[in-house]
Amino acid sequence: MERMKKLFGITAVFDKPDEIIHAAEKVSDKYKQFDVHTPYPVHGMDKAMKMKSSKLGFITLVFGLSGAFFAVGFIAWAMVMDYPIIIGSKPFFSLPAYIPITFEVTVLLATLSTVIAMLTFFFNFPENNHPLMDTDFMKRVSLDKFGICVLSSDPHFEEGSVKEFLIGLGGKNIEAIYYPEKESYPVFQPKFILFLAIVALITSGSTYITLNKLMYLPPFDFMLNQDKVNPQSKSEFFSDEFGMRTPVIGTVARGYIPYPYKGEPIPQVTLLNPYLPSKENLELGRKKYLTFCSPCHGNYADGDSKLRGQFPNPPSLHTDRARNFPDGMIYHILTNGQNIMPSYESQITREERWAIVNYVRVLQRAKNAKESDLQLVEKESAAK
Repeated sequence: MERMKKLFGITAVFDKPDEIIHAAEKVSDKYKQFDVHTPYPVHGMDKAMKMKSSKLGFITLVFGLSGAFFAVGFIAWAMVMDYPIIIGSKPFFSLPAYIPITFEVTVLLATLSTVIAMLTFFFNFPENNHPLMDTDFMKRVSLDKFGICVLSSDPHFEEGSVKEFLIGLGGKNIEAIYYPEKESYPVFQPKFILFLAIVALITSGSTYITLNKLMYLPPFDFMLNQDKVNPQSKSEFFSDEFGMRTPVIGTVARGYIPYPYKGEPIPQVTLLNPYLPSKENLELGRKKYLTFCSPCHGNYADGDSKLRGQFPNPPSLHTDRARNFPDGMIYHILTNGQNIMPSYESQITREERWAIVNYVRVLQRAKNAKESDLQLVEKESAAK
């Protein structure tokens, strides 16, 4: 005796969008377990089906916020506690710098959770044995027809009454859809295991030969055998066999003025500042001073290092000795370095170093003003 098939639902086909909208409104009043299939989105269908708001947005929100909190928390822990880095006196926790990474992690977790939840929990994918697959109903509604399916799991479902109800709505091609019979495909058979072994051997063998043998044969080795000298290897072209060549003596890079007193504790001649302390020059000096000098010397050159306790505090630039330094001496220290202070020749250009000198003079004059300076300020204030 043939085993009875389990009924999945009753389907009906409609010709026009208005007909499927009307049918969805009537079916939703009588049944709760049903679905509508259209070849393209039909405006107003969710309202006609009386569909509730999807819960998918809550999953997106939860995982998106989780990604944001995780990114900020992990960066804060890494940059503040585990591996703090001091760069130009910037704070350990610099939120604006962390925003791009936080945004990317938030979007990543939100999108991945949305797609995974939609496919697995809401659509039950992967589901490759759905009863509607490969049916005439699905072929019609995927092309130019509109269809509705009332599921047998609905508490008010009764096959005869459902068919009459759909016919009364103008439905055509009324059809009963049954669950497909489960088919088993035994995998662990000797023939199949032998087939997998042969495929694995052929794939691994061809991959090994291609990557380890074939790619080292002409013409595939054109990137491997190049006319070049690797670091710290000898050269067969030069007589001294040195591959690492030193620049020609006296060579100067284009646009670069070498400093002739490099390595000397005190310059042998008086260096004159070629830049006047104009407004633009002082503004440039202020920016470069706050970037490169203030982490150790302080914002006002008082020697109140922001790195206090990590490096020896530098002297104040408001001492008599520092104020009596000629401009060239300050420029020489910036270029050559002094004591534990490194050279800033590679970080700051020649013009920027002279601008810093002018700005240091402004800071020194501000804290050691003369009586004439105060009188000038009083006159300017009275004039205003």
